[in-house]
Amino acid sequence: MRLFASVDLPNDLAEPVADLQDEFADASGLEFTDPTQAHVTMKFLGDVDEDRLPALERALGAAVADAAVDPFTVRYGGLGVFPSLEYISVVWLGVADGGEELTRLHEAIEDRTTAMGFDPDDHDFTPHVTLARMTHAGGKELVQELVEEREPAIGEARVDEVRLTESTLTDEGPVYSTVASFPLE
Repeated sequence: MRLFASVDLPNDLAEPVADLQDEFADASGLEFTDPTQAHVTMKFLGDVDEDRLPALERALGAAVADAAVDPFTVRYGGLGVFPSLEYISVVWLGVADGGEELTRLHEAIEDRTTAMGFDPDDHDFTPHVTLARMTHAGGKELVQELVEEREPAIGEARVDEVRLTESTLTDEGPVYSTVASFPLE
């Protein structure tokens, strides 16, 4: 099972995400994510044997409790890229409000999952929603221009759970399904 922990955007934000992606439509080299599957990845876990699932679910439940984050509101806005504007591999939508709570959740999840033997993240956590991946630099200048000039506000959403999500790779792109949910209290 290919798994990650996530905070999912609600369905009513799929259209504003798609509208934002449309602004990049003329930038060649971008592969867009499915706006109906928009999420903030809290921790990518990779391929996980199914027999580890019960322990992983216990660890994620404990991590959410450790973080001691009450349900909160995230306001999605702003644009960015990874790793840099000179070399773009990912174009993302940022988090204008709620980043502190997302970071606390991420850190607790990171602690619990690395204690289980999962690889630690090799980069600082930046809460974001992936909009597109850049496969070649043909549209790099347009992406740079939009990222530097636009400060979109997509909307806000209440966060009341973290999900363990399975990613099944298909010819049409990944399909996500929720394996377990861990409510914030």
